Amino acid sequence: MRYTQHPSNNRVLGAPKNWDQKALECGALPITDTEVEGLPAIASFWVPDAEELALINAGKPIILWVIGGGMPPVTIGVAS
Repeated sequence: MRYTQHPSNNRVLGAPKNWDQKALECGALPITDTEVEGLPAIASFWVPDAEELALINAGKPIILWVIGGGMPPVTIGVAS
């Protein structure tokens, strides 16, 4: 999937401090700083391509990858 700019985006995240771009490239990601049920949250927006849509429609799961040794609280949804 590719990230997409959304009208609510109000910041851009870059690679984490000390990130090794040679090991794994990490580009800039437009995000929206917001709140979910009173808690601080960050949203990014992603658009599947035609092949990914076909796989999703065939019942294949969507994978969320988090780089590192832990998993922060996350959620995946569909924007209206």
